[in-house]
Amino acid sequence: MNVALISDIHANAHALQAVLNAAKSKNVNKILCCGDYVGYYYEPKRMINLLNDWEWEGISGNHDIMLKDWLKENKRDEIYNKYGSSISIAANQLTPNEAKFIYDRPKSLKIEIDNYKVLICHGSPWDRDNYIYPDSNPELINKLFDFDLEIDLLVYGHTHYPVKWEKNNMFIINPGSVGQPRDRKPGASWVLWNTTSNEFNFFREEYDIKPVVDMCKKYDPNKKYLIDVLKRK
Repeated sequence: MNVALISDIHANAHALQAVLNAAKSKNVNKILCCGDYVGYYYEPKRMINLLNDWEWEGISGNHDIMLKDWLKENKRDEIYNKYGSSISIAANQLTPNEAKFIYDRPKSLKIEIDNYKVLICHGSPWDRDNYIYPDSNPELINKLFDFDLEIDLLVYGHTHYPVKWEKNNMFIINPGSVGQPRDRKPGASWVLWNTTSNEFNFFREEYDIKPVVDMCKKYDPNKKYLIDVLKRK
């Protein structure tokens, strides 16, 4: 089976479309998503519709919980001042059921695929807001390996940095971010997992960022970072 591992779409439907086009060309059967469907960018409805055309499973990220807070009228000033208009736009675009579907995803999910035990989380299995970078303290990385000795694969996101570690026949994969790369490599990042060979291939899909840039200029002209992070090398 071919499985696409993705994370941190952040309502960037143009980036997601590029990944899904590539996934289709590589005969992907299933998608696993590590959360953060919303936040930063502006097409959450199109994003969820694109995902729902596929067989997929996923968990919630910290930005998805912000959507829940926003709808409950909690932390609105804090969210807007730090991240801009994206969560407000998501709250307006999505139906109550669509929004609940996003923020009610579990914090982590353990599933079995082709006899492999897989754990999906956002920041870490114990904290969706944990940042575990490629150069993080080895003790923190080892904590991931030791969290559940029965699993074969742990997939996480949140940092927007791709990573692959292996220890004692267990793999830890961060597929990077579909919607907002932070490793100075423009494009939509994802991983193809072949369960027959147990191989992981990292991909970066090019797409036209102009429509996304135009939306940034329209909705958040003072948040220059939202544009710069898509371009920087």
